[in-house]
Amino acid sequence: MNQSLEDQIARLRWYHRMELQPGLWTPGSMDGGKRLASIGMPDDLTGRTVLDVGAWDGFFSFEAERRGAKQVVALDSHAWDGSDWGTKDAFDLARKALGSAVGDIQISLTDLSPATVGVFDVVLFLNVLYHVRHPLLVLEKLAEVTGDFLILETHVDLLDNKRPAMVFYPGAEFAGDPTNWWGPNPALVEAMLRDVGFSEVKLYSQTPTASRMACALFREKTEQADRSVVAQQGRAVFHALK
Repeated sequence: MNQSLEDQIARLRWYHRMELQPGLWTPGSMDGGKRLASIGMPDDLTGRTVLDVGAWDGFFSFEAERRGAKQVVALDSHAWDGSDWGTKDAFDLARKALGSAVGDIQISLTDLSPATVGVFDVVLFLNVLYHVRHPLLVLEKLAEVTGDFLILETHVDLLDNKRPAMVFYPGAEFAGDPTNWWGPNPALVEAMLRDVGFSEVKLYSQTPTASRMACALFREKTEQADRSVVAQQGRAVFHALK
């Protein structure tokens, strides 16, 4: 018996919350629609090629396609290989339900190169940097496959420190996740992007100070977290041009 789309959605683990049919949403914890304004994806991608690195369930890949990109490729490994997060099944189901032509490549980030994936006008690197063991190496790889424009979104730390610096999170120290390795500050992310070959780097958005302070107070009360540490943490988005 063929399962309904709703039943198929219910059987899978989702990270992205997205609408696959009118009124039918995936139960992901990350609402991509609410992130769009903060990352600054161009409204019109007509005629452009887009690579979504760390695509997970593919929300941003499908959104780039919706905005007119002539070619979109979703790339992932960790979220698709079944070793931890899940498999590629959620992405495949979403692509089928949306009638999408988004391509896919399953490859390690350290294997990125023009020879393995090609070069793309726009590269998305969202919610991934702090999960990689060798961030500068991966940024070098990203620069090689970016033809024009990179959008990078990441967790950041040491926000009051103006010198390039980064916190190392051993084990599962940060959010109980052993794949959370680093908390770079914005100065470091900007410096690394310039070092690997981007000519212009802009901090596009960052968690407001008031929001950071509110989060720090809440976590101090509910988790006995160190308020001074949490207040230094947030999210940031960078736009980098070749």
